[in-house]
Formats: sequence, C-alpha cells, structure tokens
Amino acid sequence: MFMDSKFLAELAAEACEEKKALNINLIKIEDVSSLSDWILVTNGLSDVQVRSIINSVEKRLKNDLNIIPLRKEGIQEAKWALLDYGDLIVNVFQPEERNYYNLEDFWSNGETTLY
Repeated sequence: MFMDSKFLAELAAEACEEKKALNINLIKIEDVSSLSDWILVTNGLSDVQVRSIINSVEKRLKNDLNIIPLRKEGIQEAKWALLDYGDLIVNVFQPEERNYYNLEDFWSNGETTLY
C-alpha cells in the first residue's frame, strides 16, 4: 500500500484526538528541513494522558500501517514524549513543557494545519 507522509500525519492526529489530546497541530516542514516531512505537536493534561496519547498513536500506526517508531523518547516521564517515524515526528507534551519549548514558534517557517 502506498502511503504518503500527509496520510501518516493525519492518522496519527486522529489517534491523538481519540484520547482527547488538546491543540493538535500538524506542521509540514519538508520544504524547510531535511529532518522530517511533518511534525505533530499536541498536549495532554497529565502524565497518564500523555502516555495514553502516545500509546494510541503507536497502536494505530502499527495496526493500520504496520509501522513502528524508529525512536521513542520521554515516555516514562511523560512531560514531553516523542515518537520518531522518520517522515513524522510526534511530540506530546504536558502544558507547561509545551509552552516552554514552543515548537510551533520554532517551526513557524513550516506550514501549520490545526487538526
């Protein structure tokens, strides 16, 4: 099955939404960075919700597309958890960390889609 990176990003955003993630932003960075095609930024209100969102994304992408992340970071602490799928980097924060790191501002030269 052919899969483009936008489809991957949208599927991950749906998985976030299923766990009541807040302020889901998809940022297309493929034209401004070689790091990835898309960055997903969202937040949960607690460590439990952050882990739940991350688990939802991982499960959805594994079940629907048979892909697993290349790298995972911060899931135990769940202040800023990250899943790296190559074409997509998923960032799930708690509110304080999201405000502090402000990835949307950092990637403001990308094309942002509010999901």
